[in-house]
Amino acid sequence: MKLFCFGLGYSALATGRWLRRLHGEEFSWAGTVRSVDKGKALADQGITVHLFDGTAPSPTAAADIGAATHLLVSVPPQPPADPVLVHHRADLDAAENLRWLGYFSSVGVYGDAGGAWIDESAQCRPVNPRSKDRLQAEEAWRAYARSRDLPIAVMRLAGIYGPGRSPIDKLRAGTARRVVKEGQVFNRIHVEDIGRIAARAAVALLDGVFNLADDEPAPSQDLVEYAAGLIGAPAPPAVALDEAELSEMARSFYADNKRCSNAAIKQALDIELMYPTYREGLAAIFKRTG
Repeated sequence: MKLFCFGLGYSALATGRWLRRLHGEEFSWAGTVRSVDKGKALADQGITVHLFDGTAPSPTAAADIGAATHLLVSVPPQPPADPVLVHHRADLDAAENLRWLGYFSSVGVYGDAGGAWIDESAQCRPVNPRSKDRLQAEEAWRAYARSRDLPIAVMRLAGIYGPGRSPIDKLRAGTARRVVKEGQVFNRIHVEDIGRIAARAAVALLDGVFNLADDEPAPSQDLVEYAAGLIGAPAPPAVALDEAELSEMARSFYADNKRCSNAAIKQALDIELMYPTYREGLAAIFKRTG
């Protein structure tokens, strides 16, 4: 297996690590980063790294793209079109051994469901521009997969958390907020569950659209309170959303209210989550970090 990742970020790196566990020395790995410093750190881990910021083709990636058997796209869309398809479609066309495509999207493409349970059959009504761009990118990648007669797994990720990116880390850094919007819930997904599921999807050459989400959507303040209890710290004071000073991006996470089913991916891969709720996930982070 030769994996090429456009965007060696948090979730893509977890996926590569799981594939390395599954395939050992039969697995090779290359991908793109936006900065030289990050590239050097990843090269030390045995990953072949290329620079790509989405504004121009990577000057060095063509050969590794062409050699790939599996492609994972984890870079955000840059309107008016997906930057990978804009700048590297010819390189992808030349990848004669390509067997599978994976695309990391977001459950934000569904928009607001008023707190109802939804699955992959729900109509997508994205509200914010980022989610609209994601949906367009999904469609572009599915069209490309059809043109190559390749399977593609579009994985719609819920709110990502894990070591270094959790309420525990924010509490310890003094940046945690307990913002409350009455009745609002959303799903999350631990980064190791993303990596494990995406790796299994790559091995199985999985095709289709799948939610990657936990079993228990919950209000954001519940996670902060639970994390505070784990580390023995006081929870920050509750602040109503209307009164909270949040960035436009942070506020957009509170716009949608939905419960996303993960039944389809569990059935497709005959798999259960390692961290089915935020409680197991945060407890594991606490155990790991002390």
